[in-house]
Amino acid sequence: MNIDDVKNVCVVGAGNMGHQIALQCALCGYKTVATDVVPEVLKKAQDFAVNYLAGRVQKGKLTEEKANETKARISFTQDLNEAAKDADLVIEAVLERLDLKRKIFADLDRIAPPHAILATNSSFIVSSKIADVTKRPDKVANLHFFNPALVMKLVEVVKGPHTSDETAEILMKFSERIEKVPVLLKKEVDGFLLNRIFAAIYREAMWILEMGVASFEDIDKACVYGAGHPMGPFRLNDLTGLDLSYDIAMERFRRTGNPADLPSPSLVERVAKGKYGQKTGEGWYKYDK
Repeated sequence: MNIDDVKNVCVVGAGNMGHQIALQCALCGYKTVATDVVPEVLKKAQDFAVNYLAGRVQKGKLTEEKANETKARISFTQDLNEAAKDADLVIEAVLERLDLKRKIFADLDRIAPPHAILATNSSFIVSSKIADVTKRPDKVANLHFFNPALVMKLVEVVKGPHTSDETAEILMKFSERIEKVPVLLKKEVDGFLLNRIFAAIYREAMWILEMGVASFEDIDKACVYGAGHPMGPFRLNDLTGLDLSYDIAMERFRRTGNPADLPSPSLVERVAKGKYGQKTGEGWYKYDK
């Protein structure tokens, strides 16, 4: 198999990341199916695609012809069997829970054609924890997009010990064909590349907040006006989702048993109140919906 054999893409999970990944693939010429078990999420993803394409046409960023071609290439379904049965590449973008991902990959291994690559968009769960539920571990890898996936150029291709060179090469070339800038991680490591760096910043920022040294607003200001970051760690957390940060921390704690890996009290308090960030109108900051 080579990159030219990849024509049909299936994206599993049509939430904040999944629907944008799917739309990016369709914009770049791939026949794409997005699937989700929650009807409301799927409807929201479909509405987003229609409104986004119309907005790009209105702003002169996209021709009417290309918008119509993209709409014809992308479809949405609740049926995983229908979504994955013809896929050459599957990109899983569901919640960051290992048991859920393992179940989905086992199903995908049964449904998708034998040649299909099964990639996870997980930002921290390495594919070696998933690959063993399939009969094609050489075709399993991490393909990690950044939020918002339609805008952010970076994609991390993470090669597990089970991942073949061919699979890694195809994912690198696929990323380029959907107009992204891929980086290859030759081995698995917690946090991958960029998030490992950001995790150190976020960990220190949370410590400063919890110790009462400075407010989260001032910590963000320091990072923006002193370090030149486009946004501070708390504003970025609102963008990516406090619930995601909570899930990641809890999954790491389950793995290590180290209390230091537990989510911070301030984060837990907000998540418990349903304050997940921009998508709920409030996280660390408040937003006008």
